[in-house]
Amino acid sequence: MGFIHDYLLESGFDDVWADYLALGILILAIILLCIIANFITKKVVMRFITHIINNNKYKWDNILLERKVFHKLSHVVPAIIIHYFATSFTGFTGIIQKFAVLYIIIVAMSVINSLLNALNDIYQTYEISKVRPIKGYIQVAKIVLFIIGTIIIIANLMGESPVIILSGIGALSAVLMLIFRDSILGFVAGVQLSGNDMVRVGDWIEMPKFGANGDVIDISLNTVKVQNFDRTITMIPSYALISDSFINWRGMQASGGRRLKRSLLIDTTSISFCSPELIEKCKNIHYLQDYIIDREKEITNFNIKNKFDRSNSVNGRALTNIGVFRAYIGNYLQNHPGINKESTLMVRQLEPTENGLPLEIYAFANTTVWAQYETIQSDIFDHLFAVAPEFGIRIFQNPSGDDLKTALANAGNNETSK
Repeated sequence: MGFIHDYLLESGFDDVWADYLALGILILAIILLCIIANFITKKVVMRFITHIINNNKYKWDNILLERKVFHKLSHVVPAIIIHYFATSFTGFTGIIQKFAVLYIIIVAMSVINSLLNALNDIYQTYEISKVRPIKGYIQVAKIVLFIIGTIIIIANLMGESPVIILSGIGALSAVLMLIFRDSILGFVAGVQLSGNDMVRVGDWIEMPKFGANGDVIDISLNTVKVQNFDRTITMIPSYALISDSFINWRGMQASGGRRLKRSLLIDTTSISFCSPELIEKCKNIHYLQDYIIDREKEITNFNIKNKFDRSNSVNGRALTNIGVFRAYIGNYLQNHPGINKESTLMVRQLEPTENGLPLEIYAFANTTVWAQYETIQSDIFDHLFAVAPEFGIRIFQNPSGDDLKTALANAGNNETSK
């Protein structure tokens, strides 16, 4: 600023006016220089960088451009110019340099933050990101960046070493632990979730405690975001997936089939031995022809060998309508196009209850698509409910209003006839 001051004195200005004018001219010159530098950086350098990025074969640098890493970095140039010319302002040099450094630190933090976001975006372009997401680690890195940046800013304003500021924070460790409690728990949970491969983005999980039943769409430091099947969003704390139980349906989806496990409740009063007419009728059922012939031979040979008198149906062995119906269901499922033949398939009786005899179907559909699975399951049970009477089987059902009306009407008719 000295040569401007001298020039103004030589031009006839007094000393006081020369000082003010020299200061004003210098400030205007610095502002003009900053504007020119900023214009060159953004309009020339940034356009050149953008042109190079858009015309190469790499994709990762496009993400850096989208996250405005280079754009934010360009803000450093005016701050460097101000810091350089700060020595021209006698008495204000220290303050100007401190604020220039403060601005540079803030810009640097913003650039690093954008770099971390870009790193996560680049990582998500790889398939492994669905198995090992790093969003939680990125958020931890941002917290560390924020803490370090804040310490450096405070140290810069106070004119102290960051080490001294850091040593003083030790006394506030309990407060910091309380403030960052969820982040610390989330980080630990994130490491365990990732390390043990407990949950991934895209997994179907079910956690009734939080009302979650849907697909995981995001895993962050503190929360796991689940989009339920009704399109609502449930936010689950990351550490809750470690401390509480949940169902992950990934294994089912990976197997290519979903379990079908449902029972028919059979009215036990309808269970009986097969009559000759029913046996002949079953021989004409496609899925029972071979079964009936083989079982008849087996039972006849057994009864002859053991000399059972079959004039009484209690003696020896005989076909029952429930046994034939169970065999029919098994063969029907074996031939159903919607059932996975490579997985477990069985029809079994469970313990009788006050609601009848449960005849459970345990099989796997050959699809994991929910709508298709429900269609297959409904198709199977529609058929079984319809064919049960053909075997003399009644499906148990609690009395309804119509049943009671019919019973009362019959009772009234009986009384009238008497």
